[in-house]
Amino acid sequence: MARKKIDISQAVMAADLGYAQKIRDMLKERGILMVNLIGSPGSGKTTLLERTLAGLDLKCAVIEGDVATDRDALRIRATGTPSVQINTNGGCHLEANWIDSTLEKLPLDGLDLIFIENVGNLVCPAEFDLGEDYKVAISSLPEGSDKPLKYPLLFSEAGAVVLTKVDLKPYIDFDEVLYWDDVTRLNPHGRRLRVSSVTGEGMQFWLKLLYDWCDAKKQAAKGE
Repeated sequence: MARKKIDISQAVMAADLGYAQKIRDMLKERGILMVNLIGSPGSGKTTLLERTLAGLDLKCAVIEGDVATDRDALRIRATGTPSVQINTNGGCHLEANWIDSTLEKLPLDGLDLIFIENVGNLVCPAEFDLGEDYKVAISSLPEGSDKPLKYPLLFSEAGAVVLTKVDLKPYIDFDEVLYWDDVTRLNPHGRRLRVSSVTGEGMQFWLKLLYDWCDAKKQAAKGE
């Protein structure tokens, strides 16, 4: 009797793409924008989120991904924003089927924007479609200027690249010209922003981008 070799990982990813499309269709119908924030541990994702939520006049919710603990979700809830924690128990990325079940725990009625803060990693999260409208690549100035070419998939697919902690520029050897040249080479159409969550530098441009994306999503839901 002949045996068939089944690639389990491919089958799992294919099934997950079905969940991603289900999520995308549901959020499109509701006109809710979903943004997937991807960056290394310590890149400033949670601090950027806190500053963003304080500055946005939108109804938001956050899905927090982490290997362990709910500390990031607790920080987000302290802003008054609904947040659900997903712990991967060692996994390096979130999956669409987890996002699908988590959305049921959020107050979707009236929401404008859902943020996903993915597990701290620049590799695996870039490979998985969660049904988001945009992936946002986040890297911080202290991480070095070589990140785009080291992790080309994320930087080439991102709807926006956000360089954080730019207030540290006087104290760190960071070749910003090289960094942005590499980003542009990989992704000539993605938005490029530099921000400091401490001083607020550049935050107005980041917030405007989110407003623009939200407006476009709501217009698409109305068929405009």
